[in-house]
This record gives sequence, C-alpha cells and structure tokens, in this order.
Amino acid sequence: MMTTMPRTVLVIEDDHAIRRGLMDALRAEGYALFDAADGEAGLKAALQVDCDLVLLDLALPKLPGLEILKEVRRVRPTLPVIILTAMGGEKDRVAGLKLGADDYVVKPFSVSELLARVEAVMRRSAERPQDVQEILCPAGTIDLERCEVRYGDGGRSELSERERELIRYLAGNPGRAISRDEILARVWRLDPRGLSTRTIDMHVARLREKLRDDADNPAFLLTVRGKGYMLGGPA
Repeated sequence: MMTTMPRTVLVIEDDHAIRRGLMDALRAEGYALFDAADGEAGLKAALQVDCDLVLLDLALPKLPGLEILKEVRRVRPTLPVIILTAMGGEKDRVAGLKLGADDYVVKPFSVSELLARVEAVMRRSAERPQDVQEILCPAGTIDLERCEVRYGDGGRSELSERERELIRYLAGNPGRAISRDEILARVWRLDPRGLSTRTIDMHVARLREKLRDDADNPAFLLTVRGKGYMLGGPA
C-alpha cells in the first residue's frame, strides 16, 4: 500500500527578496516549502528536513553552496539539487555539476524557467521514498501501521518506533544501499558530521532478531560492505 505525499522544496538563498520570490512562485504551484538564509542553516536543513528537492544558491554567508552540495551528495546521494548562480559564474556552474548538481538556473531567471526545471528534475528523481505500510519478509509480514512482525507460524513481535522507521526508510528506497550517515540524517534526524556511533548497527542487530534473519548470513536485512544496509526479497 502506498500513499501520495506532497512535494516539498528547500530553498537556500541569502537574498531575502529572491528567496521570498522563489517561495511565492513555488507555493502558487502547490509545493510545500522550507527555507534557509545562510549556508550553515541550509546544510542542517538539507541533511535533516523531509524534502524532495533543494534550490541552492552558491554565494552564501557562513558556508558556501559548493560545500553544502558536497556534503549533501555524501549523505543524501539521490536528493535532487538545482544550483542558482550568477550570470558570470561559469566556473561555479561547472564545479557544481561535477559535484553532482542535477541542474542549474542562472540569475536573473524567469519564474516559468525555474518551475519548468524544478518539474523536470523531480520527474526523473527517485529520492522520495515510497510510503510502504506492509512488507513481506522470509519470516512473515512486517506491519508498519501496527508496528509489529507477524510470523508465518502465528506468532508476533512488536517493533519499536525507531525500528519501524528504519525498516520503512529501507523499504522506501528499494535496490539502494543506505549509508549509516544517511540513516542518521533521515531516520534519526541527527547531523552525522563528526558523529561516531554504533546505534545504527545495534538497531539492525535487534531488527534481525525480530525478523528471524540469520545475523551471520542475513537473507533479508542485508549489509552491503562499505556502503550500508538494504532490504532483500521476501524469499
């Protein structure tokens, strides 16, 4: 079962007039919005808020846009980013595209051009996880709505809120290994920079027990060496 979630844009722009203009245009098209007026606040928001796309100015106070883009690509590699650059900023545009920006818009730009680029990037993006409610696993069924695992033999095991959200996020990103940093940012809502913790691994270990997944040779909650975790198939 899947539900449609509203599309959300994060606008990181220090110029108040430009930022308000961007937000007014996007709001008129039905987007939900977050915004940040400097680089530090922008990076924190990009790592932690639930958004579908980032509009990122490159010339920001406190932290430059290219540094934000670099960190976003490390923690949230599939989050779409459109960079906003000045007319003469060809070098920055090239640098941004090399760092993984999905597109760019040159200032001054028209509202129609901006909206067209946002729509085009969102159409080809897979960042927004699917909102899954039930998941088949080798042991039975994971019911995320009821926060429990129902086993094939009739037994049940309760999931903690954090375990449920971890499974939901992995299931909503099928076929992609999710890094510990991304899990910390997107599920735990913590800034992973400089944070050293084993909490992800401990939650995974407990989940494997509840899913009756062999810790030494897991068949469902998989470890992808050097990348993170992902879900396998039900059988």
